[in-house]
Amino acid sequence: MKHIAILSPKWQMLEKIKSGQKTIESRWYMRRFDPWNNIKTGETVYFKEAGKDVCLRAKVVKVEQFDNLTPAIVKLILKRYRKELGIDRVDTDYFYKLFKDKRYCILIYLKRPKRIKPFKLNKAGLGSMSAWICLRALKVIKL
Repeated sequence: MKHIAILSPKWQMLEKIKSGQKTIESRWYMRRFDPWNNIKTGETVYFKEAGKDVCLRAKVVKVEQFDNLTPAIVKLILKRYRKELGIDRVDTDYFYKLFKDKRYCILIYLKRPKRIKPFKLNKAGLGSMSAWICLRALKVIKL
């Protein structure tokens, strides 16, 4: 399975993944969405910022899933993994406020981030707000 993660440019997480500063990608949800139960060790995640081309890939080395989250558990996860998530200490409260009411969290451990030749996506039929896409092959949406 191939995965495409779409990141918010305002948080500058793509640069942190490229540099190795961010080694865990997280997804926080109210309901289970991809990649919940749909990502495994050894698979590849391709990254792009919203509105830009896919330009980076990394291998998945571990996946952890948390459900039935409470604000206290969210706080613990952020405290424990803040550095690996690429969150600066001064921004911890900001991310806590964003995630404190989420019920599900996926931590995707990454290794060997690599810049790739940029390519565009055709997300037609996938929903314009899709922030994570799971595919058997990239050619399905690669332009």
